[in-house]
Amino acid sequence: MKRRNLIYLAVIHSLAVLALSVGLTAQEPLAPEHYRVVDLGTLGGTISAGNAINNIGWITGFSSDASGAQLATLWANGAKIALGTLGGPSSDVAWPVKNNFGLISGVSETGKADPLNETFSCPAFGLVSGNSCVAFAWQQGVMTQLPGLGGNNSIGAGDNNLGEIVGWAEKSVYDPTCAPPSPGATQFLQFEATLWQRNYRGDWQVRELPPYPGDPDGAATAVNDLGEAVGISGECDVAIGAYTAIHALRWENGKPIDLGNLGGHGWNTPGAINDRGVITGFANGPNDVVDGQLQFRFLAFIWTKEHGMQSLGTLPGVNGSPDAMSEATDINDRGQIVGISYADYEFDGPRAFIYQDGALAPLNSLIGSASANWDISSTGGINDRGEIAAQANVVSDGVVTSVAHAVLLVPCAPDDPIAYGETRQVVIPVDVQKQMRQHVNWGHLVLSAKQQ
Repeated sequence: MKRRNLIYLAVIHSLAVLALSVGLTAQEPLAPEHYRVVDLGTLGGTISAGNAINNIGWITGFSSDASGAQLATLWANGAKIALGTLGGPSSDVAWPVKNNFGLISGVSETGKADPLNETFSCPAFGLVSGNSCVAFAWQQGVMTQLPGLGGNNSIGAGDNNLGEIVGWAEKSVYDPTCAPPSPGATQFLQFEATLWQRNYRGDWQVRELPPYPGDPDGAATAVNDLGEAVGISGECDVAIGAYTAIHALRWENGKPIDLGNLGGHGWNTPGAINDRGVITGFANGPNDVVDGQLQFRFLAFIWTKEHGMQSLGTLPGVNGSPDAMSEATDINDRGQIVGISYADYEFDGPRAFIYQDGALAPLNSLIGSASANWDISSTGGINDRGEIAAQANVVSDGVVTSVAHAVLLVPCAPDDPIAYGETRQVVIPVDVQKQMRQHVNWGHLVLSAKQQ
């Protein structure tokens, strides 16, 4: 066992050196604009998704196994590795895992039913058993539960090369700003953004990142190698976006700084920050409250210190009019952003995009003849080499199916016959549209009506 661990650490060290060399080339021209598609496969089921990628090419996300259970998954060096759970049936890695030294953060169900029958944020990550869900750290084949803040649930989100993990966790305090219980969601306890770090003994310690002044609740989603975290704060609501995300935040030296908004009242959610301090995510646009009900009006954004928050817009629709919504999922140090554009406010017609040089481009138009086999419906992460972790639905005879795999998109030179081959148009059946919405399944929870 000791010898195996030494070998593991030696491999991680060499990979980390490679990753550092990648960072030194960040000033080079942007990656080629077309991509080869690498099928990462599943753990035996029909669904998997690549949600994050680091600079050594480790891809993390989730996959279903032969029984249909959803498990946090690592794809590395040609292997598919189930990360396991903390006693419950399901787990996930959903946010930007950027650590190049083998540390992976995520969320897992426990083997215990939630004592308050809360849903917390668990359903947003496919964790629907009714068990509590908790943040985890995984390294060297071992999944460790991270300490909480006194409540029953927590979420592990992004991590960095300093070995820091951010997320959010419940306290034991009942929060009057929680929405009334509904068929889709129940929340009672206050929760706060969290930062986990190891002490000198190697034990994980947790501390709160304060919400914006006046807000009772918060959550952190990503952290860069300077220790700058991003996330949200607002009311308790149902612990999944909505009015929980009244303020989009950046924490600098533990102090919350408001990033502004795009005119909306909620869903203002940073999802990633690069080492240059540039932030991306999604935020509601104007007119997002109708008859007292907060609506989905997502727009992908980029935030810089110089220009504040600016919308990236949406992809052009098939009929020439622009798509209705968009969201960004990650950004690399070169400023390339990946995300998803939606045809309407119901998350129909998801199409993955890349943003670079001031413009959005649909990834399906950049995979050449592979478009006859794959429909890139959503993105996860992008590393500094321009490699993209994503999810793609299998295409059969020009029709998109409900089988969706994690894929890696590898930038290719113009002489690559596959990447630059002729692209094909596909048809997405109605039943497949429904399945494709599931990666944003928070959108199907019943939200409380709040008057503005």
